[in-house]
Amino acid sequence: MTSIETIRKDFPILQRVVNGHQLAYLDNAATSQKPLAVLRAMDDYYRNTNANVHRGVHTLSEEATAQYEGARGRI
Repeated sequence: MTSIETIRKDFPILQRVVNGHQLAYLDNAATSQKPLAVLRAMDDYYRNTNANVHRGVHTLSEEATAQYEGARGRI
């Protein structure tokens, strides 16, 4: 069984202390917190690609489209 602390380590924001207590985020209907793997993937995308998907014929747009379709294929 996975411990709650193991899961918390994957979410950087849950390392915060608020009002003297470790953060517990329960407002998932508004947004969900992102695990480190997602943050890294988003950072890489915005640093190296960041173009419209299916909207251009230039290199960045083609790379963004390939990444998008690749992700859809894995899901």
